[in-house]
Amino acid sequence: MTEDVNAKFRKARALYPHTKNVVYFNSAAYGPFATTVGQAMADNVKLRTEARHDDSHFAFDTADELRRDFAQLCGAAKKQIGLATNTTFGLNLAAFGLPLNKGDEVLLSDIEFPAAVYTFQGAAKTRGFKVRFIKSHGLRFDIDELEKAIGPRTRLLCLSYVQFFNGFKNDLATIGEICRKHRMFFVVDGIQGMGAEPLNLRKLPIDVFACGCQKWMLGPHGTGFFYLADSIRDRLIPPFMTWLGVDWKMNFGDLLHYDRPYFDSARRFETASYPALSISGMKESVKIFQMLGIRNIQRHNHALIDRLASYLKGNPYYRITASMEPKHRSSIFTFACNDLVALHRFLLERKIILVRREGSIRVAVHLFNDDGDIDRLIRALGEFAQGKR
Repeated sequence: MTEDVNAKFRKARALYPHTKNVVYFNSAAYGPFATTVGQAMADNVKLRTEARHDDSHFAFDTADELRRDFAQLCGAAKKQIGLATNTTFGLNLAAFGLPLNKGDEVLLSDIEFPAAVYTFQGAAKTRGFKVRFIKSHGLRFDIDELEKAIGPRTRLLCLSYVQFFNGFKNDLATIGEICRKHRMFFVVDGIQGMGAEPLNLRKLPIDVFACGCQKWMLGPHGTGFFYLADSIRDRLIPPFMTWLGVDWKMNFGDLLHYDRPYFDSARRFETASYPALSISGMKESVKIFQMLGIRNIQRHNHALIDRLASYLKGNPYYRITASMEPKHRSSIFTFACNDLVALHRFLLERKIILVRREGSIRVAVHLFNDDGDIDRLIRALGEFAQGKR
C-alpha cells in the first residue's frame, strides 16, 4: 500500500484508545469503539438528557444516511438496504418471509453458526418446510456436497459468508450460481465478512444478505442492515409490519391517514422507531471505513496475518488451521497447539485479547492492528512454546 494509505491506517489506529495498552484480536466477537463513536453516543445522551427540543428528526436523518452508506460499502442500491438491529433480524425476514411452501426444503451447512440454524428450524415448525444439513469436509463447506444435497423440493440455501470459527470464506459467486441454476433462494449471513472483506452485492446472485454491525463494522450493539435483491422484495411475505413502513414525508403532525402506500424499498420491512443512541455511534464508525476503503482494509489485515503465519510455519509447536487459499482466506486466522486452554490464559494475562473456537485459537485482525501487535503476539507465542519444551 502507498504511504498515503498507510498514513490513513495510522490515523485510524489513533482513534482507538485501547491500542495504547491492549492488543485486541477479537472483532469476530465484538469490535471496540473509536473515540469518535463514543463521543457521538455521549452527545446523543446529553441531547436527550437536556431535552431542550424535539430531536426525532435526528434519528430519521441518520437512519437515511446509514442506508446510503451501507449500500455504498457493500455494492448495493440504497433502496435495497434496510436497517436492522442484528443479523438474525434479516435471517428472520428470509425464514418467515420468503415464499416457501409446506414440504419445501431448506439447506444449511452442518457447521453453520447457530443464528441461522435456530431461525430456520423455528420457521420450519411454523411454516411446515423441512431443514436439511449439508455435510462438511475438514470443517469447510463443500460445494460438491451442496450439489449432491439438492433435490426436487429444495428451495433455499442459507450460508455464512465467512465461517465464524476458522475464517473460511465461502465462494458466494459460485454457490449463488448453483442456487440460480436450481431456482433456489440464496440467503447469506454476512456478519463475519462485512467490513473486512470486499463485497459487491449487485454483482452476486444473493437474494437476502443479513449483517449486524457490532463485530467487524465496529459499531454499537443494536445496529445492522439487510439487503434484499430487487427480484424478491415484492415476493417477500412480511412476518410483521410497522407504521414506519410507509412514507409520512416527516410530517408527524398529520398522522390520521390510513391509506399511505408502503415504501417501495427494503425500508418497508424495518421495525418501528430507530435506536438513536446506537445509530449515532454507527454513523461515526462508518466514516472510518469510508476513509480507508474495505479493499485496503482487507490488504492490511491479510498482510498482518501473513506476518503471523510466517512465524507459525517455522515453529513446530503450532499448526495453522485456517485456510490460506486466496479465495477462501479472510481476516479471521486460526491455529492450534497441544494445550489451547493454557495458551489462551497465557495470552490474556499479557493483554492479548482473543478467543478459543472449535479447537483453535481465533485471531481476528482488523484495521486498528499493526505490526507491533503481531510482533507482541509472536513474542508471547515463542515464550509459551519455549516453556513447553
